[in-house]
Amino acid sequence: MKINNFKELEIWKSAVDLTKEIYISTSSQYFQKDYSLKDQIRRAAISVSSNIAEGFERNNNNEFIQYLKIAKGSIGELRSQLYVAKEIEYLPQTKYLSLDSQLHILSLQIGKFLSYLKNLKRKEEFPKQ
Repeated sequence: MKINNFKELEIWKSAVDLTKEIYISTSSQYFQKDYSLKDQIRRAAISVSSNIAEGFERNNNNEFIQYLKIAKGSIGELRSQLYVAKEIEYLPQTKYLSLDSQLHILSLQIGKFLSYLKNLKRKEEFPKQ
C-alpha cells in the first residue's frame, strides 16, 4: 500500500492525538504559573507530529528516516518533562502514567517504522541479481 500523504500515517495521527491531550493536560492551574515548563512540554509534543510530516514531505527515504529519529528524540524529551511535571505535582499520577504509556507505545511504533524503512532502503541498495 502506497501512502501519498503524511496524514495517512498512523504514527502522525497518534502524535496529533497525543498533542491534543498534552495541551489539555497543561491547561491546569498548576501550569498557568509555570509558563516555561508548559511551553517546553507543548513544543516537544508539537515537534513529534511536525517532524513526521516534514520528513515525509521531503520525498527522500534517508531524510525521512532522520526526521523520524528526531521525532523519536522529541518523545524522549517529552517523557522526561512530563515526569518532572508529575514530580512537582503539576500533573496527577494517573494522567502522567496514561500519557507516558501512550508516548512509549508511539515511540515503539516509530521504531518499528524506522526498521521497516531501513530494511526497504537496504533492499533498494542491494537488488537481487
